[in-house]
Amino acid sequence: MSTPDYAQQLADKAARLQTLFTGLDTPELEIFPSPPSHYRMRAEFRIWHEGDNISYAMFEPGRKAGSASLIKLADFPAASPAINRLMPALLQAVAAVPVLQNRWYQCEFLSTLSGEVLVSMIYHKKLDDAWQAAARQLQQDLGISIIGRSRGQKIVLSQDFVTEELEVAGRRFRYRQTEGSFTQPNAAVCQSMLTWACQSAQGLGGDMLELYCGNGNFTLPLSQHFRRVLATEVSKTSVAAAQWNIEANGCDNIAIARLSAEEFTEAYQGAREFRRLQESGIRLADYAFSTVLVDPPRAGVDDDTLQLLAGFDNILYISCNPDTLRSNLEVLNRSHRIERFALFDQFPFTHHIESGVLLRKRSTSE
Repeated sequence: MSTPDYAQQLADKAARLQTLFTGLDTPELEIFPSPPSHYRMRAEFRIWHEGDNISYAMFEPGRKAGSASLIKLADFPAASPAINRLMPALLQAVAAVPVLQNRWYQCEFLSTLSGEVLVSMIYHKKLDDAWQAAARQLQQDLGISIIGRSRGQKIVLSQDFVTEELEVAGRRFRYRQTEGSFTQPNAAVCQSMLTWACQSAQGLGGDMLELYCGNGNFTLPLSQHFRRVLATEVSKTSVAAAQWNIEANGCDNIAIARLSAEEFTEAYQGAREFRRLQESGIRLADYAFSTVLVDPPRAGVDDDTLQLLAGFDNILYISCNPDTLRSNLEVLNRSHRIERFALFDQFPFTHHIESGVLLRKRSTSE
């Protein structure tokens, strides 16, 4: 798509967001665009078989997957340059090796800005020693990492992660991103989000609580602006990645608690004790929280956690669903005012909107 097409879709998103937030006292919307092409670090495709020929495939939205809705792909302009370079080479190499081609069903790519690529090859057959030998050779020939999957099988030939490097305010942060776990798909916009969050955190001081921290995407750069950070995450895979990321980046003022937002609320309010906190040596009484960062799933923040957030002086809210953000702000707006309001175009040419809000506690006079 051309740049003018992109500019118009971004303007439409901004207009939609501003219309949705009518009635709330919001500052001027800050807009962070995406590159109009080669912005996705992840991509996945079906593998379409026609006799001895194979191709990457997608299907028309809203229609049953089949020949009538088939869209064959030679490349995918939305995906990173590394994925686009690899796509034809991988297909050509697999087509020459029957044990790799036979019953290959789906292909998933995970890449980095530096060009590292992890490929998950998914099959409708049991993966045997012959497949492993051929896949190891393919991995070596193409300079990639490969995972083989089929029902009840996951074969990691070398590693199940890539290591991304993101630059925030002149410092580079290394992130282990594991196959199958959540990572921000648009690395360029992710860097804009992290920079915006760090700018918003300047001068807040004290300690920070982070809910839904994932692999520590926001945690690492934001830790520079606070005395201590306590981050929570329920996924074991994400917690393991976050712990590696903390150590690799030398961020020694961060502690990770494997709790959901709802569980942390219970612990913080003294309603329930959690052995996971005790085993990690985390004492909530040791923290003087000034700020909370929340990056919830599309369903937004639950009612009990909203009450928890309302007790903090500063709230950084990153949202992947403007409708639930709007609903949550109806509650938070009673205790806090909106200081900054941003649109991050993580998903160009789709209806999805990622946004960010900085809220500050209202004074008693307000």
